[in-house]
Amino acid sequence: MKITALLVLKCTGAEGSDPLILANASDLNHFGYFQRSSVREFIVFVARTVAKRTPLGQRQSVQHEEYKVHAYNTNGLCAVGFMDDHYPIRSSFSLLNQVLDEYQKAFGESWRTVQADSTQPWPYLNDALTKFQDPAEADKLMKIQRELDETKIILHKTIDSVLARGEKLDSLVEKSSDLSAASQMFYKQAKKTNQCCTIL
Repeated sequence: MKITALLVLKCTGAEGSDPLILANASDLNHFGYFQRSSVREFIVFVARTVAKRTPLGQRQSVQHEEYKVHAYNTNGLCAVGFMDDHYPIRSSFSLLNQVLDEYQKAFGESWRTVQADSTQPWPYLNDALTKFQDPAEADKLMKIQRELDETKIILHKTIDSVLARGEKLDSLVEKSSDLSAASQMFYKQAKKTNQCCTIL
C-alpha cells in the first residue's frame, strides 16, 4: 500500500479554466531517477483533470492500471490523492478529508483569491504523505479493527499452549476438584472418540 502524491487544488475558477494547485507533495522514490520529472508532470496533469471533473461536494475515484486517483471537492477546494490499488478507499477519503480540514485551518479562505499555481511547500502535506502510508493512521476504524485482530490472534492460542511447564490437560482433569466424576468421564470419552477420527 503506497501513497504516491497528495495535492490540494482550487476548482472554482471560470468555466473551462484549469484548477489551480495550492499545495503539492509527492514521493517518487520508487520511480527511476530519469522518470521522476515526467511522472511529476503526469501527476499534475491527472490531478487537474480529475479535480476539474469532480462536482462540488462529491467524492470520486478513477482507476488507471495499478493506481487509483481519489478526489474530494468541498465548495471548490479539492484534495486529490494518488494511491496504489491496495490502499483502502475508506482510508483514502478519510485522509483527503483530513487534508482539506488542515488546509482550511492553516489558510482559511485565502485560497479563494489565489490566481496562479502555488510553489511554496506546505509542510503538513509532506508530513501527511509520510505518516499516512499506513492506512490505519488515516482511518480510526481500521486502526481499531487491526487492534481487535491482534487480540483475536492471542485468544486463538490453544489451551495446551497456555498450560505451564508441560502439564498435560489429562492430569489436570484428574486432579481437579471442580469437575464431577461424570464430567471427568465425559472428557475422557470425548477424547477417546475424537482420537479415532483424527486425519493424519
